[in-house]
This record gives sequence, C-alpha cells and structure tokens, in this order.
Amino acid sequence: MPTDPTPLLERVQILLCDADGNLFPSEEPAFDASVEVTNAFLAEIGSDRRFTADELRHEATGMNFRTTALRLTAAEGVTDIDVDPWVAEEKRAVTAHLGHTLRPHLPTSAALTDLAAVLPLAAVSSSALARLAACFTATGLDDLIPPARRYSAEDSLPTPTSKPDPAVYLHACAQLGIAPEAGLAVEDAVAGVRSAVAAGCPTIGNLLFVLPDERADRAEALRAAGALAVVSSWQELADLLLPVLARRGSAADDLVTGAAR
Repeated sequence: MPTDPTPLLERVQILLCDADGNLFPSEEPAFDASVEVTNAFLAEIGSDRRFTADELRHEATGMNFRTTALRLTAAEGVTDIDVDPWVAEEKRAVTAHLGHTLRPHLPTSAALTDLAAVLPLAAVSSSALARLAACFTATGLDDLIPPARRYSAEDSLPTPTSKPDPAVYLHACAQLGIAPEAGLAVEDAVAGVRSAVAAGCPTIGNLLFVLPDERADRAEALRAAGALAVVSSWQELADLLLPVLARRGSAADDLVTGAAR
C-alpha cells in the first residue's frame, strides 16, 4: 500500500460515502433499537444467547441485520427459519428510532458542502434504503446525497448481501458509470474498508463518530484492512483531498491553454 495516497486521489471522480457511523452518528442509537429485535429473534430460534446494545455493536458493526441474523442462526445450527419478517421488523424499529434521534452535524454538513462543490457524492451502505432516507432527512443531508445516488446492499442488489462483500461498491460504480479506482470510498468500519478495497476503490478511514476510547485500535484496524489514510473528520478529509483536486484542475487548465496557443 503506498505511503503517499496523492497519485490515487488524483484519479478520483466521485466520493463514495458509507452512511452509518460515517456521515452521521447512527451506530449507537441503531443498536439501541436493534438489540430488542435481535434478542427476540434469538428467543424465537431457541437460543439462550442475549446481547446488550454495546455487545451487539461490537458483534455486528458494518453488517446489516440480515447478515447478523443468518450468522446467529448458523451458530445455533438452525436452518429452517425465515429471517425476512425479522429483517422487516428490525428495519421498522431502527428507522423510527433514528428518525427521532439524529440531528444535523454542522461541521460535517459544511465539509461535505465544500467537497460536493468539486465532486459528486454518493452513499454506499449495507443499510436499507428506508433507513438511509430517515437518516438523511433527520441530518439535513438530502440535498447533498439525493436518493438517486444512494446504494444499499440490502435493497439495491438482485440478492441482498452486506459488507465486507464488495458487491454493493461494484454495483454503485457501475451505476455511476465509473471504474472502481475513480471512486474514493470513505468508511468508518473494517468491514466497509474490506468491501471497498476488494471492489478496487481507494479508501480512506474516518474516525469522526468512533467512540474516543476505540479510535486508536480502529485506526490501526482500518489501515490493516487497506485504508490509504485515516482522518478524524470530514473537514480533515476535505483538507487532504481538495488541494489535490485543485492541482488537478489547474494542470487540466494549463493543458487546455497550451493546446489553444
């Protein structure tokens, strides 16, 4: 992995943003709601296992509920459970909770606005589109990343999956009409970095909404998973990326001017 990400950043045409825990601090409140459904699901399949919200967060960050439920059934040796009704119930509970809980984060909105002035922004998530819609509206980000540029491993693919499967990144790049190396992914979770890297997207880790006592370990894990660099905020990403893009634009202008002479 190169120590200087500049050559890869110079190729970027679109910013591919993970959503939960990255664009907004939704991980902790989401698991507060999800844990009730998860524990009811465990009871349904005859398991004695139960989670706290924090235990579930450590177990399932970066994955959607479908993947978590299937892993739990496999661990219990259960093969005949229909997870679809539980996926729908978890989606309903978490979407409602996030819609009431999340608020705009002004430093993030400001940095994303600056980035959107030079690059289109897209969302690439394991979460369902309905959940994303509630989060984007609650945090005031609808105009920056409209529904047409949101891609869900749960809803946008022919077969639902979850990160670290690279399918959702490959799908997003195909729909946006770019090669994966032209899409800069920004991820807070190891599963997300692995997904983006496996798809061929250069990837930056973002610690903004990671709990303070977990940041050092998360930064190390994100780099180990393939992140080119790790930032502590969207503003830090803007400070890293915008000068590179400005130099690229200046070089292109020089080429046009030279050709006209």
